[in-house]
Amino acid sequence: MSDCASDELAGMVIFDAGHMGCGELVMVLRMKLKTMPGQLMRVVALDAGAPEDLPAWCRMTRNELIRHDPDSHSFWIRSRIDWS
Repeated sequence: MSDCASDELAGMVIFDAGHMGCGELVMVLRMKLKTMPGQLMRVVALDAGAPEDLPAWCRMTRNELIRHDPDSHSFWIRSRIDWS
């Protein structure tokens, strides 16, 4: 993952959403990201809709989807800085 410094990855928060449906997932994800502006979080989401829903949610909420790895069901998301 060339977009991220290795020290940032070492302390990265990991949110294992398991099979949580996307409606509930994005609500919990919003609460978590809001507490960590500008930081990177790895989200593991097994819901079948996540590969389409999470990128769309990131675009709509101005959080940055850095990477998606379908094999590990992982999404690296950088929390936006300007939460209000």
